[in-house]
Amino acid sequence: MSLEADLPLLRLLQIVSPALPTGAFAYSQGLEQAVADRWVTDETEARVWLLGLLRWSFATLDMPVLARLMTAWREGDALGLSRWSRWLLACRPTRELRAEDRQLGGALARVLDGLGLSEAAAWARRPEVTHATLFALAAVRFQVAPAAAVAGQAFAWAEAVTAAAVRLVPLGQTAGQRVLAAAGAAIPALAARALVLPDGEIGATAPGQAIASAAHETLYSRLFRS
Repeated sequence: MSLEADLPLLRLLQIVSPALPTGAFAYSQGLEQAVADRWVTDETEARVWLLGLLRWSFATLDMPVLARLMTAWREGDALGLSRWSRWLLACRPTRELRAEDRQLGGALARVLDGLGLSEAAAWARRPEVTHATLFALAAVRFQVAPAAAVAGQAFAWAEAVTAAAVRLVPLGQTAGQRVLAAAGAAIPALAARALVLPDGEIGATAPGQAIASAAHETLYSRLFRS
């Protein structure tokens, strides 16, 4: 297999890498509050928390919206890009989660502009910017297949939440890898479903995360921004 044939995979690895300077390490997706409230106290509960959010929120909201954003970038559909990005922000149930998405999206826009994707620059200043919108741009321009992009995005998200769990619960490094492996085992089937999910079924059902995220805004001592 030629190196050229491997380039989309290598570019995908780049945009899902924890080394990408977007600041994702600063967010816990409500997990910090869940730990503070003793909802998550060990490896088993961390796995339940992560897999619950993955199945009932990320896989039914972020992943199918990413697929639609990729289509919009591929077809030059500016209205579709704005509509789906706004939809994704509107589905974030708290101020912190909306701010997180905007901040990660703006940071990714600046990174991609620096990598030569000049279309990203204007998005850094748009109020409806989301991480998924810029991730979709990168995936399309780097010729990453939709199935691989959706799975890669999900794994990167799970990796970030797991890293937060390792620090917060706390978990040992090996325990964290077991939690991440459980997410990895679930992602292929969830990605396949996300690619065919009808518009009317897109949404998130994660009331625990919403409650934790809202309470986190007033948590006295915090390591994370969400």
